[in-house]
Amino acid sequence: MRIRRVVIAGLTMAALAGCGGPGQETAPNVPPLVSVSTPPTETPSETPSATPSGPATSKVADTLCVRMDQTLVQSTLAVPVVQIQPKAIPAEFGLPTYDVCQLGLSANPSGPVLRVGISVLPATKATLTATQRAYAATKRQPAKPAAVGEGGFGTSTFVVFLLDGRLYKVSGPSATLAKYVLLGQEVARQAPGLPEPPPQITRPDCERGTSAAERVLGAPAMIRRDGETTLGDLVCGWVNPTSVLSTSVRRTPKAEALMAPIRRAATSQSIPLGDEGYVDTATGRTIIRVGDDKLVDLVPLPARAVDPDLMTKFALAMSPLYTR
Repeated sequence: MRIRRVVIAGLTMAALAGCGGPGQETAPNVPPLVSVSTPPTETPSETPSATPSGPATSKVADTLCVRMDQTLVQSTLAVPVVQIQPKAIPAEFGLPTYDVCQLGLSANPSGPVLRVGISVLPATKATLTATQRAYAATKRQPAKPAAVGEGGFGTSTFVVFLLDGRLYKVSGPSATLAKYVLLGQEVARQAPGLPEPPPQITRPDCERGTSAAERVLGAPAMIRRDGETTLGDLVCGWVNPTSVLSTSVRRTPKAEALMAPIRRAATSQSIPLGDEGYVDTATGRTIIRVGDDKLVDLVPLPARAVDPDLMTKFALAMSPLYTR
């Protein structure tokens, strides 16, 4: 009888193991009784760390926009409301390129926003100086020094400053430089301990253009930043310390009219893509029109006389993502 009891007990334990109780693994080759979520195989999130918001199942990524004092933002900019926008925002491509989050400043989803960016590559005082010179070369509103972090500059619509080896940019509706300095100081207070985003944030569709993109850049990209617009249009980006190449979409009912001066430009070289397309041989910028309301921009930075054949091959690789 003792032997029989042991055998029965062993069979009972085996049956329980097959059911997968709390803290137990499901037995091999036995399907679970409830669905088991599988970790995503796609690329990592732009902001891998998250903080709870709302119901227990909802997560909002830990960004500077989440950390900032919303009451301070509201009173500083004299706006009716400040709302966290949880959807990931495409990077702001330029020299430097910034990872961006934003706060809505109106009940209207298409209303004004406050954008907060962190440079994707390390920065120094020299980077800050070069960035300020590049802004001055645009001949826009004159910038003034800003006492934020380790120093910066700004206008009535933005402030850029250096802190702990990164550049930060806070931009939004017209106010005063003093107000943007105040918002920059709030960003500087909240920045310590922010999760570092991964260098490679990619989407499979963008990979089709990587080889051609690297030929335009002249080297493999150190940083990748892919994403999508609020309308669901794909954004792809390849970033190096000295050059950037990106693709994006503009939705406009005046697409055909906007192409008129491009058609007439002496530096425009026609390419057989979309309804019409052109490479600017002086800047490398390539524009493809798709229908009456869609313009596809393929932009190398800094603007320069890129071999038009290289840009054409890059456009050929990427255009199926935007013209189908």
